[in-house]
Amino acid sequence: MQDTVLYEKKDRIALLTLNRPEKLNALDYATNDRLLALLDRIEADEEIGAVILTGAGDRAFSAGGDIHEFTQSIKRDTEEAVREFCRRGQRMTARLEAFPKPVIAAVNGIAFGGGCEITESVHLAVASRSAVFAKPEINIGIPPTFGGTQRLPRLAGRKRALELLLTGDTFGPERAYEMGLVNKVVPGEILLASAFEMAERILRHSPLAAARIITAVTRGLNATIEEGLLIEREQFARMCASDDVIEGLDAWIARRTPVYAGR
Repeated sequence: MQDTVLYEKKDRIALLTLNRPEKLNALDYATNDRLLALLDRIEADEEIGAVILTGAGDRAFSAGGDIHEFTQSIKRDTEEAVREFCRRGQRMTARLEAFPKPVIAAVNGIAFGGGCEITESVHLAVASRSAVFAKPEINIGIPPTFGGTQRLPRLAGRKRALELLLTGDTFGPERAYEMGLVNKVVPGEILLASAFEMAERILRHSPLAAARIITAVTRGLNATIEEGLLIEREQFARMCASDDVIEGLDAWIARRTPVYAGR
């Protein structure tokens, strides 16, 4: 059997490829589980500082959940459907959102349903000019299940998100950029190169500082401003106790390039 998610390590960057091109890289239960297992492996690998996630083939990033599979769960039992489909998908996107190393989606084609929700949850995203997005769950009589009703309104605003959630209409990469769903739109032939270039710009800096920034932003989005500022202070205090702060400050004063552990 083929691996449903391919893993490749390129210097300090992990490349993960959703690998069901014959199914438009649909997210079946095995794919979700493998992605979570690989993220655990990557988090434990101190040599890796960033992750790029893309889809196999030239048609899709991911067409979303595997409808044939979760239909059977729904028909068998509601509790099973919630446990096996909804909670599994939410666990996966929450893991991507809070992952302590920057995760960049390279959206190379269709990003519907769960594929769009992955794009919403990762820290950064680059889209091909041929990318197509949609929140089509309403077409099969369900709401989004991997966090789409929560993250898209936070990114795009309530009214723009509701238009997409309630119509199921497709939208292109330029609108995704306008709404803050992706950081940039590039020709397909340089998509991965653009994602790697973005990762390299991040990897110039302290990996501990990157992790603290991700934590502060992720936790702070769901907090009041007062709570968010407390989270920011906590993350600052954690950095003050690290060697990276001293190295960064000494390097700045000496006008040299800092050398961080793990780089």
